[in-house]
Amino acid sequence: MANLTQQYIDIAAKRNPGEPEFLQTIEEVLTSLEPVLKAHPEYIESGLIERLIEPERGVSFRVSWVDDEGKTQVNRGFRYQYNSAIGPYKGGLRFAPSVCPSIVKFLGFEQIFKNSLTGLPLGGGKGGADFDPNGKSDGEIMRFCQAYMTELYRYLGPETDIPAGDLGVGKKEIGYLFGQYKRLTNRFEGVLTGKGIPYGGLQGRTEATGYGIVFFAREMLKRHGEDLKGKTVAVSGFGNVAWGTVLKLNELGAKVISISGPDGCIYDESGITAEKACCMLDLRSCGKNICAPYCEEYPTAQFLKGKKPWSIKADLYIPCATQNEITIEDAKTMVENGCKYLCEGANMPTTNEALKYLQDNKVIIGPSKAANAGGVACSCIEMGQNSGKTVFTPEEVYAQLEAIMIHIHEVASEASARYNLGYDLVAGANIAGFERVAEAMMAQGIV
Repeated sequence: MANLTQQYIDIAAKRNPGEPEFLQTIEEVLTSLEPVLKAHPEYIESGLIERLIEPERGVSFRVSWVDDEGKTQVNRGFRYQYNSAIGPYKGGLRFAPSVCPSIVKFLGFEQIFKNSLTGLPLGGGKGGADFDPNGKSDGEIMRFCQAYMTELYRYLGPETDIPAGDLGVGKKEIGYLFGQYKRLTNRFEGVLTGKGIPYGGLQGRTEATGYGIVFFAREMLKRHGEDLKGKTVAVSGFGNVAWGTVLKLNELGAKVISISGPDGCIYDESGITAEKACCMLDLRSCGKNICAPYCEEYPTAQFLKGKKPWSIKADLYIPCATQNEITIEDAKTMVENGCKYLCEGANMPTTNEALKYLQDNKVIIGPSKAANAGGVACSCIEMGQNSGKTVFTPEEVYAQLEAIMIHIHEVASEASARYNLGYDLVAGANIAGFERVAEAMMAQGIV
């Protein structure tokens, strides 16, 4: 372990006991920054890293709401406003039973660098609640969202903090949250992104994260003289991110052979076409959060109960489900299968141990904070659309998104080369994202 950064990892561990996901991302990011800190001792002298790893503000609150049976339910809500050095806080809201301070802080810390890499004026933040929308009626979801926003709204604003959706928070939830914000503040403003088209939403936003992942993967392969056309791709997840990924992969001539859910994995050797991808949205909308019914619609496909796609042989792997879905055992299987490329679609989908094993075995990795940045990039485009009182066409959105993803690949690969790390996009993304934030923090003094 690098001695220079270990002291900061130890500080984080002491201050945040029992928060494994948060400490995992702290270690993954900070170990990449060793050469930067050696080149810039002023960062150490100013306490920049100590300030960076501590959120500027964190709020935890009770969310009380009434279910369809008239019974009062209580959940815990969170928002961590992590860093505003380069812009207002920006990051999604996650509604899932697993949401806790460790999850929200890991997501918020990652968001700092993801947003910085886009080149857009966005700080980092994240929020959510331990509420599970699966199996809830529309009325229950609406009442929960209204109660959640009633507690959170005072910390938000178009120049302060602009949340978006994440796991468990789609267009429906954003609509209820926005309606309650407008009701409480008497203001119609772009304080949430991912809104519906009729009230300020961005055309093309639903598929943006998935499209961005594929644009980034294309640049990875292009750097090595290869093309997505004709490649077989194993994808995990079956929500909006996976859906957008599958659509764009098909458009660029790749063959997608898997999706997955909490119940297991779908292996469709004939290929999950753009037409079949529509089934993914139907599966999500039924509220059961399972992917097995895909095989009822397409019986030639196989359902592998309780399995993940990483045992399936493919040219490219794109995890789009959740954090730490690729373990060291999965990494070993992928290497045995001849894995050459991994492009992370979900936030921190690979454990640090698995990440190191894959890199040691020459697997080219597109890290999530770079490859997954298409969603927040389009959120910023939506913010611009709202503030400019205009409407962008899908073609205009896709063109801006593609340019941003190409830029992210360029700055990450350039940062890696500048510190003599070769083509290491994991380190390069951390360094490039950090350098912009660090420069802004130094310019603004000790705040």
